[in-house]
Amino acid sequence: MRAYKAKAVERISLPDREARDRHLREAGYNVFNLDADAVFVDLLTDSGTGTMSDEQWAALMRGDEAYAGSESFRRLESAVADVMGFERIVPAHQGRGAENVLYGTIISEGDYVPNNTHFDTTRAHVVNSGGEPVDCPVESEAGDPFQGNLDVAAVRDLADEVGAERIPAVVVTITNNSMAGQPVSVENVRAARDVADELDARLVVDACRFAENAYFVRQREPEFEGESVADVAREQLSYADAVVMSGKKDGLANVGGFVGVREDDDELYERTRQRGILYEGFTTYGGMAGRDLEAMAVGLREAVEEAYVESRVEQVAELGELLQEVGVPIRTPTGGHAVYVDAEEFLPSIPRERFPGQALVCELYREGGVRGVELGEFAFPGESRPQLVRLCLPRRTYFRDHLEHVAETFADVAERRGEVSGLEVIDEPEMAELRHFSAELRPVE
Repeated sequence: MRAYKAKAVERISLPDREARDRHLREAGYNVFNLDADAVFVDLLTDSGTGTMSDEQWAALMRGDEAYAGSESFRRLESAVADVMGFERIVPAHQGRGAENVLYGTIISEGDYVPNNTHFDTTRAHVVNSGGEPVDCPVESEAGDPFQGNLDVAAVRDLADEVGAERIPAVVVTITNNSMAGQPVSVENVRAARDVADELDARLVVDACRFAENAYFVRQREPEFEGESVADVAREQLSYADAVVMSGKKDGLANVGGFVGVREDDDELYERTRQRGILYEGFTTYGGMAGRDLEAMAVGLREAVEEAYVESRVEQVAELGELLQEVGVPIRTPTGGHAVYVDAEEFLPSIPRERFPGQALVCELYREGGVRGVELGEFAFPGESRPQLVRLCLPRRTYFRDHLEHVAETFADVAERRGEVSGLEVIDEPEMAELRHFSAELRPVE
């Protein structure tokens, strides 16, 4: 059952088939280039696309727009301390701004950074800072409860190969977005803490979806049965030296982010604070308006409310069930923010070098005005990853009718899957790690 009701609505419309064909061609077969008003159901991302609560809208009116010493910043600071356990924060305009502040501070040329799996902007910031991102996902099978875990043994192997002194940080992303949004156990974070101590490295948690991860921990890790989501979240984050956070996910806000630093790490806090001033703005606003600080402060507290997070995870599972009913191959169990479709299995005639995931993304838009995102060979060139399409649900935004439309669109695409052609890249940016945001493609028969 949904834990909310609508107080405001936005009209949406489905462009006709001819218009969708034209929009897709003009976008270079890259749905990032589509105008939002040409999309009917937008599952591109859950980042900043959710619906804020009435309490968040009310909080906007309290926004203190002072350049320095903003009361709105103090309220965000208090919310982060209460909900996540970090007394010191360096605010940023969004998660990738926070990544720039933190990774640009702790990573040097020639460093190696292990992660359960780097997402696109994280990988790019590590590379941009002179480091080498190394994915260390745990080997798992469908149905395993914590498929997002870090392979701690692989981190030790990396240290033996390159030297512990070249690993400044061990990163754990919760939930693991690149691995189908799968959760990470508290036991695994504790093990990551141990290996970070062995290497004299900092343990960093990418906490963008910390509340959703805590919900899964409570459901699947026997130690935490019966615990509150809020208590599980604080326990899991307590092992980190620092967190990088996009407030556009489990901050339930439309913009904003921050780096959280432990109270006893004066050096890291001061270095990140100075870098934050350089790239994001003064420490008490960090690229955000006071009203945005207020919205995130309220959103963090709402994110760990039992009714909200249960409703959130259940809606993702609901979409997964509807897709399975029409024969769509998805990664199971479903994660907390998205359903991941196996594009290679859905379009077996398209080889991975012709981007079956991107081809499926384009056909979903062509058929039903549905926008998803490819997380396979196109988004992560040259890497051995599953060819996935992510259908990411904005928070508190869509209802069952929209989910049913998505399932019907997949069923229609499936009926003519033999007609779907692969794609080739005809223009891309210099930084390959970010090519899926702006590259252009064309169909290949």
